[in-house]
Amino acid sequence: MNNRLKVLRAERDWSQAELASHLCVSRQAVNAIETGKHDPSLPLAFRIARLFELRIEEIFDDGK
Repeated sequence: MNNRLKVLRAERDWSQAELASHLCVSRQAVNAIETGKHDPSLPLAFRIARLFELRIEEIFDDGK
């Protein structure tokens, strides 16, 4: 799944560790989502969307 997480994180000048802290996940989890190796769970996708004040669809794209 494509996503804008890295761009959104960079706009706030956050490291992966800082974003992970905001989301209560590991830095490795953030890296896996950013690189497309792992798709977030629905609850995590909602936390990400709330943090960036966007809709899930504005962050994640399933390519359809």
